[in-house]
Amino acid sequence: MLPYYLGCPSWSEPAWRGSLYPQSCRPADFLPRYGQVFNAVEGNTTFYAQPSVATVARWAERMPAHLRFCAKLPREVSHGGDLREQLSAAEDFRRLLAPLGRRVAPYWLQLPASFGPARLAELAGFIEPWMAGELAVEVRHPAFFARGDEERALNRLLHERGIERICLDSRALFSCASSAPAVLHAQAKKPRLPLRPTAFSQSPQLRFIGHPELLANDPFMAPWLDKVAGWIEEGRTPYVFLHTSDNRLAPQLAERFHQQLMLRLPGLVALPELHSETEVEVEVEQLGLL
Repeated sequence: MLPYYLGCPSWSEPAWRGSLYPQSCRPADFLPRYGQVFNAVEGNTTFYAQPSVATVARWAERMPAHLRFCAKLPREVSHGGDLREQLSAAEDFRRLLAPLGRRVAPYWLQLPASFGPARLAELAGFIEPWMAGELAVEVRHPAFFARGDEERALNRLLHERGIERICLDSRALFSCASSAPAVLHAQAKKPRLPLRPTAFSQSPQLRFIGHPELLANDPFMAPWLDKVAGWIEEGRTPYVFLHTSDNRLAPQLAERFHQQLMLRLPGLVALPELHSETEVEVEVEQLGLL
């Protein structure tokens, strides 16, 4: 039992065979093995396509009770025009995932860079039905990082409702001068914005986009390790997700984060060993995210 939630962008990565998963691990076995090591996962694929009712039913049957699935609201909701007109679509999505119960926590609303201060009234209307802690919001418009009245208005809106502002740190990624296609693709896709280590609820949210060389991440992770340790000591339950450019080393980066957090929080238990070739004994069933 960890005092915070730690995970990666997904559980369904074949390249993790030999590290997080045994070489012989079948795709149907990925989720049980993932849940033995980590207790949270980003639900990125729900942004692009909603799962079927049957898939959600399988998740409800097989997903570990301790795992937290931060499902992104579909882009039809977050990028589909006036947010106030998307309330019924958001509620339909919540009903679809309702069989997962508490395992979906929180939902994520990832807004486009075009969503600026002029649309704050939409956001205020959209978040009205959500309870504190049920939703986290990621913004990308530059005005929300300018430390002016517009950013203060956003922060006040979210803070008053107990809705978290997702912290995104891509500095380590953009410090990389590699010409590797995976790095260039990630640098073209990921936003490059100032840091905002906010805690508007009991569960601050951090997405760390790392350098492909694990050691190069240490100076960028150090302030977050202090921040996360402080949040835990305050009685909060942070969520921390580690990425790399192609995510092949995301589990190792998450393990590294936790190992260094153990130095700041004596008594924090270690993660189970990543590099295991022990076969996971589970029923054969494909549990893709789509």
